[in-house]
Amino acid sequence: MVLDRYARRRIADADRALGYSLLDRFHAADDDYSEYTQVAFLVNSLALADRAEDVMGMRADYVAGPSFGQKAAAAWTGAMDYADVVRMTAELARCEQEFFATEHTDVVTHSFVRVPEDDFREYLDGLTADGEWYDVSGRLDQGFYMLSVREHLLEGLKKAIGAMGGYSMYTMRPPVHAEAFDGLRRKAEEEVFCRYEIGAPAQTVIADQDGSLVTTADRMRTMMLDTFDKGIRWPDVVDSLLGVGVRTLYITGPENLFRRVQCTTRNFDVVAVDPKSVLRSTLRPAKR
Repeated sequence: MVLDRYARRRIADADRALGYSLLDRFHAADDDYSEYTQVAFLVNSLALADRAEDVMGMRADYVAGPSFGQKAAAAWTGAMDYADVVRMTAELARCEQEFFATEHTDVVTHSFVRVPEDDFREYLDGLTADGEWYDVSGRLDQGFYMLSVREHLLEGLKKAIGAMGGYSMYTMRPPVHAEAFDGLRRKAEEEVFCRYEIGAPAQTVIADQDGSLVTTADRMRTMMLDTFDKGIRWPDVVDSLLGVGVRTLYITGPENLFRRVQCTTRNFDVVAVDPKSVLRSTLRPAKR
C-alpha cells in the first residue's frame, strides 16, 4: 500500500471519501474486521484489479466477489461509485460491530477442510438431534465448509473435524453468513443501504450465494444484502462461470483460498494478482 502506485491512487481517493488517513488507521488497527481493515481489503482488491487491467491485459467479461469481495465487485462494475463504496464499507463494519455487541454474542463461524461429506452430514444430524443450533455459512469446495455454531460447541467441533480426518483452519468472530442474522440484514438496510444508490453492473456479476447472474440494480442490491443471512456457495459460482464460457480467472486481492481450492484450479487457468507477488515484481532489480 505504501509502494504500489495503483494502491496509492486508490488510497488517496479513499482518504478524501473518509476524511481521514486510511493508511495511518489501518497501520494502527489490531482487529481483522475493523472498518479500517475492511476498507483496506477493498482498496487493495481494486488496486490489484487496476494493475491486472493496465499491466496484465485483463478484460473482465464476468465478475465475482465472494463475501467481503462483493463491495469491490460493486465498485469495479460501476454499480456503485467508488467513494460511496468506501464509505459504505466503513459504515457497514461499524453496523456489524454494533449488532454483534448485543446479538448472537456466543456465535462463531469456523472454517475447515478435507471433511468427508457423509461424515459431516452425520455430525450435523447429531447436532440437530441434540437440539443445537448451527448454520452452514459457506461451502467453498468438496469437504471445505464454514460452519456457524454457538461457541460452547467449538472445541467439540474441532475434535470432530480431526476425527473425520479433516483440518481446522480459522474461527471468525464476529460470525458471518447465517440465516439467524436476518436482524443484521434489516439493520444494514435501514441504517446504511438506504443512503446509497446501487445501479446495474456494467459487467454481469455472479452471485456468491447461488451462482445466479446479476444484471440489474435490484438484483445487485439484493445480492449485497443476502451476504448477511445467506451462505457462500463457491462451487455454484464455478458452475455458472463455466456455463457462460469463462476459462481464465484473474483473482485479485490479498491472498485468499478461492484461488487455491480444487474446484477453481481444475476448471480454470488461474492468474493470482496479490500484494506479495506485486511487491516482489516492484522491488525486483532490473536485468542488465
